[in-house]
Amino acid sequence: MKYSRLTKNQFVELHKEFIDFLSSNSITQDDWTILKDSSDGKAEGILDMFSDIVWVKVLEKTQYLENISKNHIYLFHFEKSQMHFIAIYTELTEIDFSTAKGFSWLRDNLFDDNIKIYNSSKNYSEDKLADKFDLITKGGIITKGELFDYFNELIIP
Repeated sequence: MKYSRLTKNQFVELHKEFIDFLSSNSITQDDWTILKDSSDGKAEGILDMFSDIVWVKVLEKTQYLENISKNHIYLFHFEKSQMHFIAIYTELTEIDFSTAKGFSWLRDNLFDDNIKIYNSSKNYSEDKLADKFDLITKGGIITKGELFDYFNELIIP
C-alpha cells in the first residue's frame, strides 16, 4: 500500500464506490464474504488497493492545503511543476491562530512586527502525490484556497 488505508467511516461513505470496485474486479458479494472470513490476507489487500485508488483520485484533485496551529499557519498551493508555500508565524504565546479570536487578532495585526510571513516555492520530488500526502499526514487540510489566495495577494500584489 502506497498511502494509508481508509478509515471505517470513509469506507462507509464510499460504500457504493467500493461495491463498484469489487464488481469491476469480478468479486461478487458472496466472494467478498468468503474473502473477509478467510485469514489469507486477500481481503486486506483489496481494502488497501481500493484505499490507494481513492487517495490517488483525491490527491490528483488537491490544489490547496492549510495547516493551522497555535502559532503558525502554513498554506500550500500545488501547481503543475511546483508547490507554493506561505508561512505565517508569531512567537507571541498568548495568540492562538487556531481560534476565531486568534485569527481575528492576526487579521487586525497582520503588519505588526510580531508577525513573520514567508513565501517560497519548491519543486516536487519524483512523486508529486506523495509530497501532497506527506503534508496531509502532517496535519494539512484540503481547502479551496481562499486563505492562500488572500495572503498571496497581500504578499505579491
